[in-house]
Amino acid sequence: MPDHTYDIAIIGGGVNGCGLARDAAGRGLRVYLCERGDLASGTSSASTKLVHGGLRYLEFCEFRLVREALREREVLLRIAPHIVRPLRFVLPHRPGLRPRWLLRLGLFLYDLLGGAARTLPSSRAVDLARGTAGKALKPEFARGFEYSDCRVDDARLVVLNALDAAERGASINTRTECVGAAREGDVWRVTLVKRGRKETVRARVLVNAAGPWVSEMLECIGERAAPVRLVKGSHIVVPRLFGHERAYIFQNPDGRIGFAIPYEGNFTLIGTTDEDFSGDPADAVASDAEITYLCAAVSAYFRKPVTPGDVVWTYSGVRPLYDDGSGKAQETTRDYILRLEGGPGAPPLLNIYGGKITTYRRLAEHALDLLEPYTGRTRAWTAEAALPGGDFPQSRRARCARDLRRRYPFLAPPDAHRLVAAYGTRADYILGAARSMKDLGTAFGSGLTAAEVHYLIRHEWAETAEDVLWRRTKIGLRIGEKGAKALDAFMKTHAGRKRPAGRRQPALPLPT
Repeated sequence: MPDHTYDIAIIGGGVNGCGLARDAAGRGLRVYLCERGDLASGTSSASTKLVHGGLRYLEFCEFRLVREALREREVLLRIAPHIVRPLRFVLPHRPGLRPRWLLRLGLFLYDLLGGAARTLPSSRAVDLARGTAGKALKPEFARGFEYSDCRVDDARLVVLNALDAAERGASINTRTECVGAAREGDVWRVTLVKRGRKETVRARVLVNAAGPWVSEMLECIGERAAPVRLVKGSHIVVPRLFGHERAYIFQNPDGRIGFAIPYEGNFTLIGTTDEDFSGDPADAVASDAEITYLCAAVSAYFRKPVTPGDVVWTYSGVRPLYDDGSGKAQETTRDYILRLEGGPGAPPLLNIYGGKITTYRRLAEHALDLLEPYTGRTRAWTAEAALPGGDFPQSRRARCARDLRRRYPFLAPPDAHRLVAAYGTRADYILGAARSMKDLGTAFGSGLTAAEVHYLIRHEWAETAEDVLWRRTKIGLRIGEKGAKALDAFMKTHAGRKRPAGRRQPALPLPT
């Protein structure tokens, strides 16, 4: 197979890799991205599902990180209104831990660092003894605060960046593993294994965005590894604990912060842990001790205790943090570190350490600033360009769902809201000319139909039932065993027919 030459080759299909691919492709650069598994199959789908400044980072004086993250929160609200939504957080005061004046000061700084462009409501004190938010809490939590951040579908954020990158000319390659790379003159020669076959590409710049495998990848290509601290964060999902749409942030006696977040309608997401990890990040799972810890942490606040028997799903992710010598895992910086290597005349290698879902877009801009001597001067553009399906203002989100039902009156309201929340204005590409649910083909359960699955196969690189149920959607929480088995059989039959996403996305023909 003949070699191909690109401006940038990116190893890793998480949020950092796909965000960089999108930005670079939009600047006219020739981009190749490889991911050995599915997009967002690692840490990028194992977050707390928040776009936030990181209130707790203020304690560690990470003011630049918090300021940047809060400003990025506003950007993501604007460019991805379908998958990023405002969320109000309740912070109960717990006697004996951080005093109320300190919490008030921290929230004042949080609002201040958000800048003049902040659109979300400011923080305020709340009377939990009388308000709705206090009903689910134990009586001793009578006072607290509220503030604003956002929730996000993290895996869809990754996929939408990859989709936009592909539509702008990038080559996005899943199930493609980098097995070696070497400098040859002024380019990198990258060796890949794609579905059992070896391939080679050439690139003027190589980017290591392998996430928790960043050091492993450096060893693979014969480069010196930097100090990386792997930190595991685990989450649990339980049946819904409260009947409103606000989230809770809790102080724990060990200094950690916990969250209880409304999730997928009928559930509550609880997280997270912070503990050092060794071994293959692909093997990370929530331990019994972590599950017990999270249950105990929220049970200290809620009237109704949460037990391990209530848990319906768990997930864990491993964060590749730059080792700054912090004593505790939760104190290690969440800021991203970019390391550019390569001497005069040698093609550069850019290694990415750490980072947050919230700041992935700025990370990409900073990376391309560093690479300007090798790629030429280009213009930043992603702060104003909507991600696929996000070309509507946040204020019209509910109206988009109503408009979708007007065009497709056979849709139940929950199904219309779910489609808009996942695909935005591109929900029509799935529904096409359908006049009834029957026209959408096989129904697998919880609103998932063959038409949607065909779209995910043909345009979003989905190849397995797991890709569909747990990353492109979260229907895995609700679908029954029968539906999951039917979907698995369907994917095995149809996934091989995938075609790459092109520059234009016509409405799909209805499945037969």
